Amino acid sequence: MSSRVAYRKLLAAALALCAMTCASAVRAAPAMWEVRDRDTTIYLFGAMHVLQPNVKWRTRAFDRAYARADKVWFETRADADPAEVQALVDRYGVDPERPLSEKLPPRTVATLKAALERDGGSLDRVDRLRPWAAAMMLSVLPMTQQGGSVQAGADATVTRQARAADKPIATFETLEQQIQLFAALPEAVEVQYLDDVATETLTPPRNGVALQSAWLHGDMAKLGPLVVDVMKRDRPALYDALLKRRNEAWAEALAAEMDKPGVELVAVGALHMAGVDGLPALMAARGFQVRRVQ
Repeated sequence: MSSRVAYRKLLAAALALCAMTCASAVRAAPAMWEVRDRDTTIYLFGAMHVLQPNVKWRTRAFDRAYARADKVWFETRADADPAEVQALVDRYGVDPERPLSEKLPPRTVATLKAALERDGGSLDRVDRLRPWAAAMMLSVLPMTQQGGSVQAGADATVTRQARAADKPIATFETLEQQIQLFAALPEAVEVQYLDDVATETLTPPRNGVALQSAWLHGDMAKLGPLVVDVMKRDRPALYDALLKRRNEAWAEALAAEMDKPGVELVAVGALHMAGVDGLPALMAARGFQVRRVQ
């Protein structure tokens, strides 16, 4: 397998990545909410897409919610055919005309080169990737080196369980639609995204451990300010494209589900639960009863 193919496969594994690092094995109670009206209940669970296999995140409360659910929702398919993923990466994440090094300012090129070389890679291996794709690949690399994987992530784990039990599965987006969200970013925003990831890879933020602990313990008071509020303030275009607009679309879909009697479970990235534009706040704003249950 060529080094470029290997990098593209790594990128494919990163497509479901949320902007948090892998967590260690400790007691866990990630955040979950209950949304209710007279005859419908929807549980909102903030998932983590890339985890180490030994992370113990499931709780009795989550298992009860899953058992009650008539349907389980995810962002997109967590068990997509790898060949399909690869084809989409090649279509939307590769630029055969302009190399990555021509799109980046010299400082970002130097930072990216240093980040890749630190992990045994090189710039020429990713030079045909678009900036957003290189950022995705780079962000997941340290996690996979620590044993983390999408397959061990919360949504992939629950997907396998639901498939085995023939429990109905729904998704808010197709895999292509999710990739198109990144591919549609203005190039300047893509470059900012890559620069942020490369810089953090070289000098991990001091709040990294806090983020891990915040997710595992459902500490949204830390998780929101550490990630979502910073993105909203410093990278508003990225925040609007990747969080705000998607959350609003998902909330509309869930509001329609509230017209149907029954119980459903939603497992999407934990960042989609944080702040005034998070799913719990948006569902409460639509008049539904919302309470934190974990």
